Amino acid sequence: MYLSHFKFKSKPFALNPDPAFMYPSEQHAKALTMLEYAIESQSPFCLLTGEIGSGKTTIVRHFIRNLDGRMTVGLISHTHQRFRSIYPWALSALGVVPRDTSDIAQYEALTDYIIGQYGKGKRTLLVFDEAQNLSIQTLEELRLLSNLNSEEDVALQTVLVGQPELRAKMESSELRQFAQRISIDYHLRELTLLETEFYVRHRLQVAGGRDTIFRQSAIRYIHKITGGVPRLINQMCDLSLVYAFAEQRDRVDAAVVAQVMIDRRIARDGKAPDAQQPLPSAAPVAAADAAAPPADGAVRERA
Repeated sequence: MYLSHFKFKSKPFALNPDPAFMYPSEQHAKALTMLEYAIESQSPFCLLTGEIGSGKTTIVRHFIRNLDGRMTVGLISHTHQRFRSIYPWALSALGVVPRDTSDIAQYEALTDYIIGQYGKGKRTLLVFDEAQNLSIQTLEELRLLSNLNSEEDVALQTVLVGQPELRAKMESSELRQFAQRISIDYHLRELTLLETEFYVRHRLQVAGGRDTIFRQSAIRYIHKITGGVPRLINQMCDLSLVYAFAEQRDRVDAAVVAQVMIDRRIARDGKAPDAQQPLPSAAPVAAADAAAPPADGAVRERA
């Protein structure tokens, strides 16, 4: 709808985890480095956690896309509490068909495949997204599968990606042995105000648009109401562009973002916002538009 108006080649704030749009903030770059180091150091288990919408899946997709031919990768992205066993899911992710559906046949097919890949000079990497959904029994099954590795040789590596509940689950007494095998772990936090500006402008540029479409007041306001969570930033930026297009504006300011918030509140509650529960005010951040921009072109954070 608004692509031609702002001269975008693609949607800058789509919610799907497109690795091409990954913004390498200091913490996201560090998370990527930790994943890469886990592969290089042949760590049997790596843990990456973060709140909902923090960018975990985007990082993992970027990481997988840039792996070389030394790794055979199986991505399991639809984990849920009904997982009875990891074997059929891992086999499906790796494209392996067992001789039958029995537990023994599935286990043998998976281990034979992993050993066969190692014989060809390739390690197998299993990546479990939303791993907080895995039961303790299933995680223990995964630990036992890692016994294929010896002290000298690593044929199977596993990356667990999930919400903070996964980290809490790893602290349970039942998974004490598992936790001891995790040598690489990292937790993603929310973006700061400065990171939020760079994030927004990065995505605008990757999409082929001007990185000044969002005024500083708009970015400050978006950071204030989203708490710096990338997925929520994407939602607010996308809707703000729609509103700006509808009004034939060339730029998005705090007033546009405020209108998005008002209309979303009305849609949710079926009525105008209650005066006793006002939306976060855009007035304090709107003053940034009237001020001269920082010398380095970036929003400066306040202590």
